[in-house]
Amino acid sequence: MSGAVDLSVLKERADAGRAQANRPAAPTPPAGRAPAPSGGAFPAVYDVTEADFEADVVARSDQVLVLVDLWATWCEPCKQLSPTLEALAAQSGGKWVLAKVDVDANPRIAQLFGVQSIPTVVAIVAGQPVSAFAGVQPAGQIQGWIDDILVKHGGELTGAPAADGAEPEPEPEDPRMIAAENKLNEGDIDGALADYKEIAAAEPGNVEAASLVRNLEFVARAQKHDAATLADAAPDDVPAQLAAADLELLNQQPEAAFDRIIKVISRTAGDERTEARTRLLELFELFDPAETFVVAARRKLATALY
Repeated sequence: MSGAVDLSVLKERADAGRAQANRPAAPTPPAGRAPAPSGGAFPAVYDVTEADFEADVVARSDQVLVLVDLWATWCEPCKQLSPTLEALAAQSGGKWVLAKVDVDANPRIAQLFGVQSIPTVVAIVAGQPVSAFAGVQPAGQIQGWIDDILVKHGGELTGAPAADGAEPEPEPEDPRMIAAENKLNEGDIDGALADYKEIAAAEPGNVEAASLVRNLEFVARAQKHDAATLADAAPDDVPAQLAAADLELLNQQPEAAFDRIIKVISRTAGDERTEARTRLLELFELFDPAETFVVAARRKLATALY
């Protein structure tokens, strides 16, 4: 479920996310390769071949998140995306690194990932691909994607060694986040949600707090629904159908929840259709956008709308 609904998973995400620093959402891409170091022992951006892929991508991904940028010299979209990726990597402070692969010179790497188009970017954690996207994306969207991966998988990384060989100083824990987490552990969802909302409002760039607000808002809403009264909800009762979808998602049935709302969208118009579409997009945000059931639901949504 990628962290949605399950409160124990929410806590794990909070533990992992606390280690992530807030980063700018939309850096200005440079004209060429970002020269700045990442802030850790590894370079922010480097080229990878088939010969050194094991050492510089697979092994390195035990310590830091490695994004593999699959590109080619003839690819015009690659020339748009690469500078953005390189700028973000240079500003990451060593939290992740960018490994660039020329697919023409290294076709077996592209085959390994089953790449069908370029540019394609694959996120590697602990030797395994955990997410990917294809095509040109804006910097803010890419940064959000990276932040989500680090929140979900940051606990699997050992961390890069410091450039000078010294152990890095641990980042101090935010007492506000600790207080909110304690309320969550005690079952006070409303209290924790209020605290996380206050933090998110004060710090718009706090990805962890914003993610927890979305998850807890959903849980708080879904737990208020009466399953018995929604069991036989009329197809044309939009509020009841949306509530029933909440319960399906709460019961770990995302495909059923998404399909229910898409059916509502397909048979409504005007404000009712807008309400259903808005709710579906909100539920999508609880998951990694690369999840197969999210990708499938987005395609069904497009068909229902157009």
